[in-house]
Amino acid sequence: MDGSGGTLSEIYQSARKLLLRTRDGLERLERLEYSTSAAGMDTELSFAVKKDITQIQSLCVEMDRLWRSIAAKSQRDLWKRKVEQIAEEAESLRASLDKYNLRNQKRMMEAREREELMGRANGDSAHVLRIFDEEAQAMQSVRNSARELDNANAVGEAILSSIHGQRERLKSAQRKALDIINTVGISTTVLRLIERRHRVDRSIKYAGMILTVIFLFAFILWRR
Repeated sequence: MDGSGGTLSEIYQSARKLLLRTRDGLERLERLEYSTSAAGMDTELSFAVKKDITQIQSLCVEMDRLWRSIAAKSQRDLWKRKVEQIAEEAESLRASLDKYNLRNQKRMMEAREREELMGRANGDSAHVLRIFDEEAQAMQSVRNSARELDNANAVGEAILSSIHGQRERLKSAQRKALDIINTVGISTTVLRLIERRHRVDRSIKYAGMILTVIFLFAFILWRR
């Protein structure tokens, strides 16, 4: 299969057969990629595909040397295109295999990380439960604090409302007191006027009584 010592046509046919086998191997790898029952099989198949691709590229090197020795230009150009096509297909298959290997490595790393996480979770279940319990207590404490703040806010609003009501009542009482003071002031003035009138009337009454007594004495004295 290595084409060593064969003609250009024989080496080309060998390379074509290897290409077909490599494509088939890659298709099988893609089918096994997400199969859990194919553990270990994909590794062997991937190694075989990589080996075939390496052999194809070795054959391309040999064919490249042989087509350059062809005398006829038309035949030389024809074989050049054929060899380049084989080389391009081999490179494409290698790129596909590399992508598969990267995906496989990533999948294996993720599986290993999941196993490690599960191991830590199983080993530290009590610690995890304690963390959850502490978080639950912290959340409850936050809710209690929020409820206390709401209560304090409600009490503050009630106090402010009460102070506002008391201020309105004080204003009303102040207005009433001013009205009473004004009324008392007017009443005091009237009382003073009445008292003064009484004094004047009393003076007039006493003066009339004195004048009457004097008149009686004068009349009695005149009759004698």
